[in-house]
Amino acid sequence: MFDSNYKFTCVDRFLNYVKYDTQSDEEATCFPSSEKQKILSKDLATELKALGLADAHMDEYGYVMATLPANTDRQVPTIGFIAHVDTSPAVSGANVKAVIRKNYQGGDIVLEKDGQIIKAEDNSDLKEMIGYDIITSDGSTLLGADNKCGVAEIVDAINYFLSHPEVKHGEIKICFTPDEEVGRGTEKFDVKKFGAKYAYTVDGQTRGEVEVETFSADALFFKFQGKNIHPGYAKGKMINAIKVAAHFIDKLPKEFLSPETTDEREGYVHPFNITGSEEETTVKFIIRDFDQEKLKEYEDLLIKLAAKIVEEFPGARYTFQQIEQYRNMRYILDQHKQVSNYAIEAMERLNIVPKQSAIRGGTDGARLSFMGLPTPNIFAGEHSFHSKTEWVAIQDMEMAVRVIVTIAQIWEEKG
Repeated sequence: MFDSNYKFTCVDRFLNYVKYDTQSDEEATCFPSSEKQKILSKDLATELKALGLADAHMDEYGYVMATLPANTDRQVPTIGFIAHVDTSPAVSGANVKAVIRKNYQGGDIVLEKDGQIIKAEDNSDLKEMIGYDIITSDGSTLLGADNKCGVAEIVDAINYFLSHPEVKHGEIKICFTPDEEVGRGTEKFDVKKFGAKYAYTVDGQTRGEVEVETFSADALFFKFQGKNIHPGYAKGKMINAIKVAAHFIDKLPKEFLSPETTDEREGYVHPFNITGSEEETTVKFIIRDFDQEKLKEYEDLLIKLAAKIVEEFPGARYTFQQIEQYRNMRYILDQHKQVSNYAIEAMERLNIVPKQSAIRGGTDGARLSFMGLPTPNIFAGEHSFHSKTEWVAIQDMEMAVRVIVTIAQIWEEKG
């Protein structure tokens, strides 16, 4: 049973972490994509070492790893808890001014800056927060709850174990990663070095979430090649690749599912970037579906359409590149059901109603699962990701700490 008199440290830690600007950069080719992420990571390694994790360190890539040794005689698989330090490139994370709003009583939350409002109608979980204390930014930046509250919760759970040696657990590994927000969080992740057999990312939203399924995802790049010539002398000679690409996008089948028209288990095809000139223009797509086989259907449809379009512009050509991004982690987690089952049991012991949901996106856990480390995602309490209206409830953060501790206890009990 969790010590009801324990003084949680996760909020104070979180309020310190959000002061660090750790925004990742989706245009960068270096790793990590921004050196400023490593400033927080270095300090986290120091903090973990000060708590008593002797091997805590940050490596050359900005990954922070540490070990809490087992305090049981049972043979227990080593488990890990993972969170990411970077924040979204979409909104500034510099000079965050966190505001604690005590005893929320319902309705919209009006932030201090830029006319930002957290609207109750757009945040259905707010109805469950009556009487809770909610942390937001002042509206001028994002908050950084995604995923610094997960970082704070993991550190607090370690603090709990160290201050309660009577609570038995197996060996626990900790990792804080860079560049999750730009899809590169596992790029330099060394599963063997990490040393866990199973893990959990602490990066979910609603209390009770246990996420064991993600989209499968690919990126598709179509490069249309035309022929440029001085526009004053272009008659019968110019082939404008911009117009070819625009025609391609315009002719996407109307029945194609799009992000703005889909939800739940529907996949989509999404053109998200177009760049170029008359000579050469590239259209970038992401395609998503819970059924991996449908990705090939979407890809084939786009290839056939591109071939048809260039026929309408004699002399135009196209090339195509497919990049595998991630696959539905359920394919792996279904082979290791105890990992998610123990998270569900932990929540039930804490009188939380588990919510098994599918993520309409991907996680580091999806990639890690296919790298040999089965890793579902559990809630951290963060809401309205990547926006100035991001928020988290203190009570949810504290409950996430309890869940982390209880998961480790269950693994020890099961042996």
